[in-house]
Amino acid sequence: MGAAREQAGRHYAIVGGSSGIGLALAKLLVARGDRVLIGGRSPDRLASAIATLGEQASSRPIDTGDRASIAAFFADAPALDGLFTPAASYRTGAFRDGDVDTSEALFDAKFWGQYWTVHAALPVLKQSASIVLMSGAASVRPIGAPAYAACNAALEGLARGLAFELSPIRVNCLSPGTTDSDLWRGRPAPQREAAYAHWNGLCLTGRPAHVEEQAQAALLLLDNGNMTGATLFCDGGYSFR
Repeated sequence: MGAAREQAGRHYAIVGGSSGIGLALAKLLVARGDRVLIGGRSPDRLASAIATLGEQASSRPIDTGDRASIAAFFADAPALDGLFTPAASYRTGAFRDGDVDTSEALFDAKFWGQYWTVHAALPVLKQSASIVLMSGAASVRPIGAPAYAACNAALEGLARGLAFELSPIRVNCLSPGTTDSDLWRGRPAPQREAAYAHWNGLCLTGRPAHVEEQAQAALLLLDNGNMTGATLFCDGGYSFR
């Protein structure tokens, strides 16, 4: 309770905060008295999220594939205590396919989107601020889609490099495994069930994570003043099995 009171009243930005892990984190922050600025590409999703979060939240559109859009998101933003960057839309595929959309475009969406988001946020980040990037457990245990594995590993390396250069701002990375999110629930049931069944056999907990569990992990990284340059694997033990 004491730690929560100390943190209350701060201001956070979540790029990708209109659904999934980002929205779940926004709910945790609002519930303890903080304010959140959420961003996303869909006006309808942003409006729905704000209706859920209430008056402690505000929203702006953002396309992380467009640096002008990223800059506009942070223009005149309040001084930020923290930033979380889970937004990305991408495809994965096999190396042998030689598909630009599952290699170069994947990096553009997931790696460079987060890279330039942090860069644009620098003028409004407090010196005591915390940044949380998001990668994925394929960084250390790939089972296909090598560009995807490389992209996630690059994000974890980026967190370490930024932690060094931007200190005393703290920078960490959340590495989730398969998560029962809006993204998966929007896919055809046979595809989703097959993916979940495969995942259940690969991890130790025998189930996908819940978005609330990933949000709790992101909150830990935002709050813990002694963690920087670290990657937190919230993947049910997948990464070391």
